[in-house]
Amino acid sequence: MKQKVTAIFDIGKTNKKFFLFDNKYKEVYREYTTFEEIEDEDGYPTENLAALQTWLKEVFYRVLKSEEFTIKAINFSTYGASFVHIDENGNPLTPLYNYTKEIDSDLQDGFYKKYKPELEITRTTGSPKSGLLNSGMQLYWLKHTKPEIFKKIKYSLHLPQYLSFVFSGIPVSEYTSIGCHTSLWNYETKDYHNWVYKEGINKTLPPIVSTETSINMNYNGTRIKVGVGIHDSSSALLPYVRSVKKPFVLVSTGTWSIALNPFSDGPLTVDETEAGCINYMRINGKPVKSSRLFLGNEYKLQVEELSKNFHVDKDYHKNIEFDYDVYFEIIKEFKYCFKWKSITDENMPNKTSYSYNLFEHAYHQLMIELVQLQVQGIKRIADTQQIDRLYVDGGFTDNDLYIKLLSYYLRGMKLRTTKASLGSALGAAIAISDSKLNSKFLKKNYALKKHVPFIVK
Repeated sequence: MKQKVTAIFDIGKTNKKFFLFDNKYKEVYREYTTFEEIEDEDGYPTENLAALQTWLKEVFYRVLKSEEFTIKAINFSTYGASFVHIDENGNPLTPLYNYTKEIDSDLQDGFYKKYKPELEITRTTGSPKSGLLNSGMQLYWLKHTKPEIFKKIKYSLHLPQYLSFVFSGIPVSEYTSIGCHTSLWNYETKDYHNWVYKEGINKTLPPIVSTETSINMNYNGTRIKVGVGIHDSSSALLPYVRSVKKPFVLVSTGTWSIALNPFSDGPLTVDETEAGCINYMRINGKPVKSSRLFLGNEYKLQVEELSKNFHVDKDYHKNIEFDYDVYFEIIKEFKYCFKWKSITDENMPNKTSYSYNLFEHAYHQLMIELVQLQVQGIKRIADTQQIDRLYVDGGFTDNDLYIKLLSYYLRGMKLRTTKASLGSALGAAIAISDSKLNSKFLKKNYALKKHVPFIVK
């Protein structure tokens, strides 16, 4: 008898992943692939959308014909800030523009001059000025720089919803993609921002449906629920929201470290906006007050530099554990030593300077400074006196210094780490399921681990 499964495509900027989960959310199959980037019309690297679409269909139909599994549902989790613009026949009109692509600063400045004040737009949309990282700005950019293409757009679909469209043929918009620092959504009015209507951009955006929506399709005689897709950060948050009842903060670590507070109410304040807070969105349309830190990227750059300076193997840092004596030696006469390469901070010196003879000492200094930035980001989005639960997942859960220092600096919070490598994929499966989760779910599925702060001698 074939096993009934939910199929999930989890599409990152680099790795493209496919998972099958059983009815208890246990992974029963996976496969990964990558694609070489292509170039857009300006020579800027971008996603090979055609190759991605071909792979999606090949994998899906191969599993559909298998003797081992019966696909009952399929859903999609992808990175955000990425639109696919389709014509009346459903064909893409443009490349899948890379959100790191720079656009004319005069165009952006003109937008904020036209729809001033900038701070108020930033506050109400939860989206600081970030170029194409604001997907709404991409539509504005297209309209004013490529009007001949803009006029041909029937629908602009965020990437998760485009992948759903590939399988269902039904264009929709969905809350988590709309609310992810796009500059499109006004969290005060719970509707698109006024500028979207004034520019007529709303006409390219299909009707909004719930993230939990599914579309019944028939494939080769098999009835399959096709989900409408979900933004990956919101997807990774979903298992926590569904299984933990008391207020908490989730820090999802990787190239970006994103601190998420799903228990925030309403739009951002002016102070929060000026402090760099942004909004993501839960599947029910509620805001998730968040802060971003380019932690993994900065860590990588600084460790590469340290490894060269101290003539150690590039992987040497992976084996270093927290040393209390080294920490105390640094902290008793603490001063900032590192000039960041991809982070801006008021405390950083004009250039990196330290007097340590050992890599271990310099590495401890680096982690102390990075964790202090992380703590600041967490405190920006949550009252740590009121919220006493802190979950950390992602790559830095294996970094002993990061966890020990974070636990110490936020010792009023109960720190738990989770091995949630499947977080966003699992969240996408949960989004289209009727299953109820409880507090045991994290412990059972996420290898939940408790951490106790070290004691000052």
